[in-house]
Amino acid sequence: MLIAKDIAKSYQTPRGPLPILNGISLTLKRGDAIAIMGPSGSGKSTLLYILGALEAPSSGSLTLDGANPFELSERAQAAFRNRHIGFVFQDHSLLPQCSVLENVLTPTLAAPAGEGSAIEDERRARELLIQVGLGERLDHRPAELSGGEKQRAALARALILNPTLLLCDEPTGNLDRSSADNVAELLLALHAAKQTILVTVTHSAALAERFATRFEMDGGRLSVEH
Repeated sequence: MLIAKDIAKSYQTPRGPLPILNGISLTLKRGDAIAIMGPSGSGKSTLLYILGALEAPSSGSLTLDGANPFELSERAQAAFRNRHIGFVFQDHSLLPQCSVLENVLTPTLAAPAGEGSAIEDERRARELLIQVGLGERLDHRPAELSGGEKQRAALARALILNPTLLLCDEPTGNLDRSSADNVAELLLALHAAKQTILVTVTHSAALAERFATRFEMDGGRLSVEH
């Protein structure tokens, strides 16, 4: 379960504090999926980074599966993110020198020893790549993939360690309509199959409409879209 309580975020500037988020609370359980929309600069990505333990809030609390990642050491926090949180960004962030299969396996390299065998990790990676339609592309480099294929590989990578929380920041933002529809369908199908907590930030009304629960971010506050 993900529980965010009264999350606030501000940055110090020469003119004083600049508020970005103001008292945001969310409670989500496995199987829940939400989309967050809002204008540029409204704080959507900042909220996502806090939920993903990439950035600490100025105030408020966050727990995922009963643990507060901001109470951990920097090293333990990185391990927590790797194990419990999957990320898909607008830029796929694939390693250009690695094959598709190697890219999907990168999170397993930082997993604790004994958590899973290399053979099992590779079997799971191959299975995920087949599920996202890249079973024939395992040995290809990112430069040999289309934009949609790169994002599907990034989705497989995000799910390789079976995270509780899947965070997507504009996952279809760089794609044409057909590729965006394909990625969106895969995203929601894999979320449903694996019962993650899915939080997606997007400017795309077409993507947001696929979610039963939609929020609007404005002025640093989050409200349910009616």
